[in-house]
Amino acid sequence: MKVSKRVLLFLAGIVWTAAGFNVLRIGVLAYPPYLSILNFLLSLVVFALFWQFVFGKLVKKHTARILSYPDIPHFFLKFFDRKAFFIMAFMIGGGIALRLSGIAPEEFIAVFYSGLGSSLFLAGILFWFNCQNYHTLLKTQQEKSNS
Repeated sequence: MKVSKRVLLFLAGIVWTAAGFNVLRIGVLAYPPYLSILNFLLSLVVFALFWQFVFGKLVKKHTARILSYPDIPHFFLKFFDRKAFFIMAFMIGGGIALRLSGIAPEEFIAVFYSGLGSSLFLAGILFWFNCQNYHTLLKTQQEKSNS
């Protein structure tokens, strides 16, 4: 199935929002016994680190890549490159293994998953935002390439 560049941004939003929601849900469900200011601050640190060093960059990189595609329909899975699919698979597999192994205490799951899930969720929201602002972003990118 082939879709427009704008739909690729929308699909990226669906994937990252769904992933973020699921990870955040796991963290939030585990959180009640561990509610404290320190844990909340630690979740904010996890969020900030993942946003700054992983997902913020990922959104910019993939949005720019999608916008640079020719104006023809593209295979619907091209919203990510192979590396992004690998990252997603690694994170899902690692997260499942971590939880099933029992290695990480429930407090770690609550704090870490809440921060990570929030960062993932924000990435999805920004892909949707980029989908909504597609024409403006495309125009900006074209102006940058012309200068």
